[in-house]
Amino acid sequence: MIELYTWPTPNGRKISIALEEFEVDYEVHAIDITQGDQQDPQFLQISPNGKIPAIVDRDAGRNLMESGAILIYLAEKYDRFWGDDRWQTLEWLMMQMGGVGPMLGQAHHFLRFNPGKAPYAEERYAAEAKRLYTVLDTRLGNAEYLSGSYSIADMATWPWISRYEWQGINWVDHPHLLRWYRVIAERCAVQRGYNVPKFVNTIPIP
Repeated sequence: MIELYTWPTPNGRKISIALEEFEVDYEVHAIDITQGDQQDPQFLQISPNGKIPAIVDRDAGRNLMESGAILIYLAEKYDRFWGDDRWQTLEWLMMQMGGVGPMLGQAHHFLRFNPGKAPYAEERYAAEAKRLYTVLDTRLGNAEYLSGSYSIADMATWPWISRYEWQGINWVDHPHLLRWYRVIAERCAVQRGYNVPKFVNTIPIP
C-alpha cells in the first residue's frame, strides 16, 4: 500500500495518474495547499520541502518527495513504463522537471493570475511556453510518445500541457503535440487519476 499526499495540480496529478497506470493500491491524503496544509509539521516530516506530491511506501518503509523522484521510484519498483529506452525516458523526464514544469508554472503566474502587472515577464514566459511546446511537438513528430512508447516521461509532462488554456498556446502550431495530448487524455488511468484527491474540472480537450 502506498499513501499519496497530494492536491489537484499538475505536479500532484503526475503521481495520481502514475499510480493508476501502475495499478497500485493507494490511499489518498488531501493536502490543501490553498489552506497551508503543506506547512503542517506532520506533512513536513514526509516532505521536508513542503511541496506536494509525496508518498509513503508502507511496504518499503520509505518516504519520498519530489514528483520526478517518485516516478523513477515507481518505475524501478514495478519495472514498468520505461519507454523504449531508459535513458531517453530519463532525458525527457528531466526536461519536464527542469523546463516544462517551472517555465509553464511561471507562465501561469504572470499570464493568468497577474496579467498587466509585469509586461516583460508576460512576454518572456509566453515566448518560453511557445518554445517548449515547439520542442515537444518536434519530438512527437518523430515518435508516438516522448520515449517511443508510453512512459513516466509522458505521465510527467501531460498534466502540465493539460493547462494549455492558461498558457496562451495556439494548437494550430503544434499538431503532433495535440495528437499526443488527446491520445493520453483518453486513457482510463489518466481519467481516474486526473481528479485526485477531488474533482476540479473535466479534462480539457482542444
